[in-house]
Amino acid sequence: MRTTEFETSGERRFLVASDFDKTLSFNDSGYVLAELLGVPGFEEKVAGLARTHLVQQGAELAYLLRHDPAFRGVRREHLVAAGKKVRLKHQVDLLSRVLAQGLPGYEFPFYVISAGPAEVVRSALEGIVPPDRVYGTEFDFDPATGEIASVTRTPAGYGKVTVLEGIEAALRVSPDRTIYMGDGSSDLYVMHHVNSRDGHTIAVSETKAVGRIAQRTVISDNALSVLVPILEEVLLWNSTQIRALFASHGMALQDWDKIHTDWVSFHPMGARHDATHLALLG
Repeated sequence: MRTTEFETSGERRFLVASDFDKTLSFNDSGYVLAELLGVPGFEEKVAGLARTHLVQQGAELAYLLRHDPAFRGVRREHLVAAGKKVRLKHQVDLLSRVLAQGLPGYEFPFYVISAGPAEVVRSALEGIVPPDRVYGTEFDFDPATGEIASVTRTPAGYGKVTVLEGIEAALRVSPDRTIYMGDGSSDLYVMHHVNSRDGHTIAVSETKAVGRIAQRTVISDNALSVLVPILEEVLLWNSTQIRALFASHGMALQDWDKIHTDWVSFHPMGARHDATHLALLG
């Protein structure tokens, strides 16, 4: 993805798509909703579903909302209220503004694709990301009771790929100009997909499974940090240009450490292996 490829064709648009839970926020929206409703053991419920592989990773909350009796009374207003309680990472609003304004000569339309309930995510990002640019799990609500009657769409697992391809087609953005950022195992499918088509992937957590796939990993409690690999590897800016951009928005880039991390573990060898090793040495 080099800028020189687009200078003659006039194509200067890059799609930036992001997960929501723990990518743009500090906490899981499902946990916030469970806490709001007084439902205990949410994390245990999710872990139990993950062990059974009954639903795609990331779709656990959607399943619980539809099938778990503890969540039976959830209505649209509960989802909206939970969104207001989600704690966003610092400067999500500034990240959205910078991308909306674009960078010299380039457009960066910003979309959010989450397996979380659309009402929760849109409520959390109200005034920051337009609701028509937020994709989440959609429900049908019973007109009589207001309770969830069915799940109509869940952008989890490969479902995120389907949504992403639809946005690319609508914006007429080629796959190699797609940038996706996420934090967990629910992003594996879409990251593999973006990488396979010469796009760019950014991990925002130290989760090993995602770190092995993402082309860059950025660890920060400030959402603005994801601009660093975009500016470096997509627009080919140098550190002086990057620092100047942040400064123009009143943000000083204070700590910027580039560290290559090797995840290594060992386990003791059995006595039989030790004896064989000694015999070879002798």
